[in-house]
Amino acid sequence: MIFGTRGLALAATLSALSAAPVMAQETISAVVIDGYPDRALWVQEFSNFFIPEVDKRLAETGNYVMDWQESYGGAIVKPRGVLEGIQLGLGDIGIVTTIFHSSTLPSQGISAVTPFVSADARAVAKAVDEIAREYPAMQNEFAAQDQVYLATGVVLNSYQVFSTDEVASLADLEGGKVAGAGLNLRYLEGINNAAGVRGGLTDFYSMLQTGVVDHAMLWPEAAKTFNIAEVAPYMLRVDLGAVNSKTVTVNADYWEGLPDEVKGVLQDVSIAYRDHLAGIAMDRAAESEAAYLEAGGTIVEVSDEDRAAWASAMPNIAAEWAQVLNDAGEPGSEMLAAYLGKLEAEGFTGVRDWTAE
Repeated sequence: MIFGTRGLALAATLSALSAAPVMAQETISAVVIDGYPDRALWVQEFSNFFIPEVDKRLAETGNYVMDWQESYGGAIVKPRGVLEGIQLGLGDIGIVTTIFHSSTLPSQGISAVTPFVSADARAVAKAVDEIAREYPAMQNEFAAQDQVYLATGVVLNSYQVFSTDEVASLADLEGGKVAGAGLNLRYLEGINNAAGVRGGLTDFYSMLQTGVVDHAMLWPEAAKTFNIAEVAPYMLRVDLGAVNSKTVTVNADYWEGLPDEVKGVLQDVSIAYRDHLAGIAMDRAAESEAAYLEAGGTIVEVSDEDRAAWASAMPNIAAEWAQVLNDAGEPGSEMLAAYLGKLEAEGFTGVRDWTAE
């Protein structure tokens, strides 16, 4: 067979290409931890949405593949232990329940200290996450714990009050023991002689069942998931509001070793997870209330006047929060005003102006 000059050149090129080494796909291990069980909404969606979405986006280039190792429900850490677990390297990626760490992560409390503003998880999640990106305080707090902040998460449309005995108004909470977690216990300072009892979501059923508390502040989806209607068949719809309580973080040393492509995908998917999670929280709110009613629960509507009275009776915990950050050299008052401004731009104005002294 006779080859011309072009034919010989083509043959040489093809030969060189066939001899060139094929770039190997790199496998990256990722240990994901949370102390809550896999039936918890945010854990379910990390498995069902976050992980497949990362895999899909990485597959577009084919350079990297993740080896996911998921550990939930206390196998590595308890619900309160995710922050420390990621810091110690017990996991690479974690879902930190920030309400347990108000002293270590004070800026994460921005939505918790502004109740009665918005019961829209999507608006609150976006506003908090934008504040985290526009002001360094939130990311710096996680950096101090050897972690990289990825995105915040809102898993509840609004805190409501669930009670063991029949209630008709806020007056029925007076003198009662109320389960809560973190900053929402401060809300009770607006209710006469109400006593807050700290607990976690997985504890509320037994706390209500055994009489440790008379009431609990949680949201309808959680009430459905944890069968709260069995022990607290009365819900006061007070619409305390949506609160960011979950933040996806990564161990700083682990992050440092990741390729830039993987870092970029994790950052982008974290924002998608933020919006996906908030959307599901809103979608499930109505069906969860229906399930609560089907399980024998009763929902009692609180008047706008009662809500305004409760908000007015509370100390200005938002101003206190801002001052703590101000004293630490962070722009707390500016962050508070910016956050409320973002919500107002979305159509949400509180029954109380938390920026007023």
